[in-house]
Amino acid sequence: MNRITRFLARPAALAAIGLALLLGPSGCSTASRVGVTNDFDHSVNFRAFKTWAWYPQQPTDTEGGPAKGYESFLDKRMRAAVSAEMARKGLTEVDKAPDIYVAYSARVEDKQQVSPYYNGLGYPYGYGYGYYGRGMQPITQYKAGTVVIDIIDARRKELAWRGTGQAQVDQNTINEAETVRIVNGILGTYPPQDNNARR
Repeated sequence: MNRITRFLARPAALAAIGLALLLGPSGCSTASRVGVTNDFDHSVNFRAFKTWAWYPQQPTDTEGGPAKGYESFLDKRMRAAVSAEMARKGLTEVDKAPDIYVAYSARVEDKQQVSPYYNGLGYPYGYGYGYYGRGMQPITQYKAGTVVIDIIDARRKELAWRGTGQAQVDQNTINEAETVRIVNGILGTYPPQDNNARR
Protein backbone atom coordinates (compact mmCIF):
# COMPACT_ATOMS: atom_id res chain seq x y z
CA MET A 1 0.00 0.00 0.00
CA ASN A 2 1.67 3.25 -1.10
CA ARG A 3 1.44 6.62 0.68
CA ILE A 4 -1.48 7.90 -1.42
CA THR A 5 -3.50 4.73 -0.83
CA ARG A 6 -2.78 4.88 2.92
CA PHE A 7 -3.82 8.57 3.00
CA LEU A 8 -7.10 7.88 1.22
CA ALA A 9 -7.84 4.98 3.55
CA ARG A 10 -8.16 7.38 6.51
CA PRO A 11 -11.74 8.55 7.25
CA ALA A 12 -10.53 12.09 8.09
CA ALA A 13 -8.79 12.35 4.72
CA LEU A 14 -11.92 11.26 2.88
CA ALA A 15 -13.98 13.82 4.81
CA ALA A 16 -11.48 16.58 3.96
CA ILE A 17 -11.53 15.67 0.26
CA GLY A 18 -15.32 15.59 0.26
CA LEU A 19 -15.47 19.04 1.89
CA ALA A 20 -12.97 20.45 -0.61
CA LEU A 21 -15.00 19.11 -3.53
CA LEU A 22 -18.16 20.59 -2.04
CA LEU A 23 -16.67 24.04 -1.43
CA GLY A 24 -14.34 24.14 -4.42
CA PRO A 25 -16.77 25.10 -7.20
CA SER A 26 -18.43 27.82 -5.13
CA GLY A 27 -15.13 29.49 -4.34
CA CYS A 28 -13.43 29.44 -7.73
CA SER A 29 -15.08 32.43 -9.35
CA THR A 30 -17.91 34.88 -8.98
CA ALA A 31 -19.55 33.44 -12.11
CA SER A 32 -20.04 30.14 -10.25
CA ARG A 33 -22.74 31.86 -8.16
CA VAL A 34 -24.89 32.30 -11.26
CA GLY A 35 -27.45 29.57 -11.88
CA VAL A 36 -27.10 28.83 -15.61
CA THR A 37 -29.07 26.59 -17.96
CA ASN A 38 -29.07 26.33 -21.74
CA ASP A 39 -30.73 24.52 -24.61
CA PHE A 40 -29.85 24.36 -28.28
CA ASP A 41 -30.63 22.89 -31.68
CA HIS A 42 -28.42 19.79 -31.91
CA SER A 43 -28.37 19.92 -35.72
CA VAL A 44 -26.62 23.32 -35.82
CA ASN A 45 -22.89 23.60 -36.61
CA PHE A 46 -22.00 26.32 -34.10
CA ARG A 47 -18.34 26.28 -35.15
CA ALA A 48 -19.34 27.69 -38.53
CA PHE A 49 -20.61 30.93 -36.96
CA LYS A 50 -18.01 33.72 -37.25
CA THR A 51 -20.00 36.98 -37.29
CA TRP A 52 -22.89 38.35 -35.25
CA ALA A 53 -25.21 41.35 -34.90
CA TRP A 54 -27.93 42.45 -32.52
CA TYR A 55 -31.39 41.21 -33.40
CA PRO A 56 -33.25 44.10 -35.09
CA GLN A 57 -36.34 43.86 -32.88
CA GLN A 58 -34.75 43.72 -29.45
CA PRO A 59 -37.49 43.32 -26.78
CA THR A 60 -37.80 45.77 -23.90
CA ASP A 61 -35.70 45.18 -20.82
CA THR A 62 -36.76 45.53 -17.19
CA GLU A 63 -36.18 49.32 -17.37
CA GLY A 64 -38.24 49.78 -20.53
CA GLY A 65 -35.33 50.32 -22.96
CA PRO A 66 -34.56 50.25 -25.80
CA ALA A 67 -38.16 50.31 -27.08
CA LYS A 68 -38.64 53.81 -25.65
CA GLY A 69 -36.26 55.17 -28.28
CA TYR A 70 -33.19 55.43 -26.05
CA GLU A 71 -30.92 53.00 -24.27
CA SER A 72 -31.51 52.31 -20.60
CA PHE A 73 -28.54 51.82 -18.29
CA LEU A 74 -29.23 48.09 -18.23
CA ASP A 75 -29.35 47.95 -22.02
CA LYS A 76 -25.94 49.64 -22.26
CA ARG A 77 -24.51 47.25 -19.68
CA MET A 78 -25.95 44.20 -21.41
CA ARG A 79 -24.67 45.25 -24.83
CA ALA A 80 -21.18 45.99 -23.50
CA ALA A 81 -20.96 42.68 -21.58
CA VAL A 82 -22.26 40.58 -24.49
CA SER A 83 -20.01 42.35 -27.03
CA ALA A 84 -16.92 41.79 -24.87
CA GLU A 85 -17.70 38.11 -24.33
CA MET A 86 -18.47 37.46 -28.01
CA ALA A 87 -15.15 39.10 -28.98
CA ARG A 88 -13.34 36.83 -26.50
CA LYS A 89 -14.92 33.88 -28.29
CA GLY A 90 -13.53 35.07 -31.63
CA LEU A 91 -16.85 36.27 -33.07
CA THR A 92 -16.87 39.55 -34.99
CA GLU A 93 -19.72 42.06 -34.69
CA VAL A 94 -20.91 43.28 -38.11
CA ASP A 95 -23.50 45.78 -39.36
CA LYS A 96 -25.14 43.49 -41.92
CA ALA A 97 -25.34 39.89 -43.13
CA PRO A 98 -24.26 38.25 -39.84
CA ASP A 99 -24.10 34.50 -39.29
CA ILE A 100 -26.12 34.89 -36.10
CA TYR A 101 -28.30 37.44 -34.35
CA VAL A 102 -28.16 37.96 -30.59
CA ALA A 103 -31.11 39.10 -28.46
CA TYR A 104 -31.60 39.28 -24.72
CA SER A 105 -34.29 39.80 -22.12
CA ALA A 106 -33.69 40.83 -18.51
CA ARG A 107 -35.85 41.24 -15.44
CA VAL A 108 -35.62 41.56 -11.67
CA GLU A 109 -38.15 39.75 -9.48
CA ASP A 110 -38.84 39.45 -5.77
CA LYS A 111 -38.19 35.90 -4.61
CA GLN A 112 -38.57 33.91 -1.41
CA GLN A 113 -36.40 31.08 -0.14
CA VAL A 114 -37.24 28.69 2.67
CA SER A 115 -34.16 27.65 4.62
CA PRO A 116 -33.59 23.86 4.48
CA TYR A 117 -31.34 24.06 7.56
CA TYR A 118 -34.01 24.14 10.25
CA ASN A 119 -34.15 21.93 13.31
CA GLY A 120 -37.75 22.66 14.44
CA LEU A 121 -36.61 24.04 17.81
CA GLY A 122 -37.04 27.72 17.01
CA TYR A 123 -33.81 28.52 15.20
CA PRO A 124 -32.10 27.49 11.96
CA TYR A 125 -28.79 25.71 11.72
CA GLY A 126 -25.82 27.75 10.57
CA TYR A 127 -25.33 31.49 10.83
CA GLY A 128 -27.92 34.05 11.83
CA TYR A 129 -30.20 34.67 14.76
CA GLY A 130 -33.91 34.94 15.27
CA TYR A 131 -36.90 33.04 16.57
CA TYR A 132 -39.21 31.53 13.98
CA GLY A 133 -41.49 29.41 16.13
CA ARG A 134 -41.77 25.65 16.39
CA GLY A 135 -42.82 23.97 13.16
CA MET A 136 -42.22 27.11 11.05
CA GLN A 137 -39.36 27.59 8.62
CA PRO A 138 -37.43 30.86 8.16
CA ILE A 139 -38.14 32.62 4.86
CA THR A 140 -35.56 34.86 3.21
CA GLN A 141 -36.73 37.62 0.85
CA TYR A 142 -34.33 38.52 -1.97
CA LYS A 143 -34.22 39.98 -5.47
CA ALA A 144 -33.25 37.77 -8.41
CA GLY A 145 -31.94 39.10 -11.70
CA THR A 146 -32.77 36.82 -14.63
CA VAL A 147 -31.16 37.21 -18.06
CA VAL A 148 -32.03 35.21 -21.17
CA ILE A 149 -29.68 35.36 -24.17
CA ASP A 150 -30.89 34.00 -27.52
CA ILE A 151 -28.71 33.19 -30.50
CA ILE A 152 -30.64 33.07 -33.77
CA ASP A 153 -29.38 31.43 -36.95
CA ALA A 154 -29.62 34.40 -39.35
CA ARG A 155 -29.81 32.29 -42.50
CA ARG A 156 -32.56 29.97 -41.26
CA LYS A 157 -34.19 32.66 -39.06
CA GLU A 158 -34.58 30.10 -36.28
CA LEU A 159 -33.50 29.99 -32.64
CA ALA A 160 -30.24 28.04 -32.43
CA TRP A 161 -29.25 28.46 -28.76
CA ARG A 162 -30.75 29.88 -25.58
CA GLY A 163 -28.92 30.48 -22.31
CA THR A 164 -30.53 31.57 -19.06
CA GLY A 165 -28.77 32.91 -15.97
CA GLN A 166 -30.13 33.95 -12.59
CA ALA A 167 -28.35 35.51 -9.64
CA GLN A 168 -29.23 37.39 -6.49
CA VAL A 169 -29.00 41.16 -7.01
CA ASP A 170 -29.02 44.10 -4.61
CA GLN A 171 -31.54 46.48 -6.19
CA ASN A 172 -34.48 46.69 -8.59
CA THR A 173 -32.06 46.71 -11.51
CA ILE A 174 -28.96 44.71 -12.41
CA ASN A 175 -25.83 46.79 -11.82
CA GLU A 176 -22.71 46.71 -14.00
CA ALA A 177 -20.77 44.11 -12.02
CA GLU A 178 -23.82 41.85 -11.73
CA THR A 179 -24.53 42.21 -15.47
CA VAL A 180 -20.98 41.14 -16.37
CA ARG A 181 -21.15 38.25 -13.90
CA ILE A 182 -24.46 36.92 -15.25
CA VAL A 183 -23.59 37.42 -18.94
CA ASN A 184 -20.21 35.74 -18.53
CA GLY A 185 -21.85 32.86 -16.70
CA ILE A 186 -24.37 32.36 -19.50
CA LEU A 187 -22.00 32.78 -22.46
CA GLY A 188 -19.42 30.64 -20.68
CA THR A 189 -21.58 27.71 -21.85
CA TYR A 190 -21.49 28.83 -25.52
CA PRO A 191 -20.78 27.25 -27.96
CA PRO A 192 -22.33 24.05 -26.58
CA GLN A 193 -19.86 21.31 -25.73
CA ASP A 194 -22.46 18.55 -25.80
CA ASN A 195 -21.33 15.41 -27.65
CA ASN A 196 -24.33 15.80 -29.91
CA ALA A 197 -23.29 19.29 -31.06
CA ARG A 198 -21.63 19.21 -34.45
CA ARG A 199 -18.02 20.40 -34.67
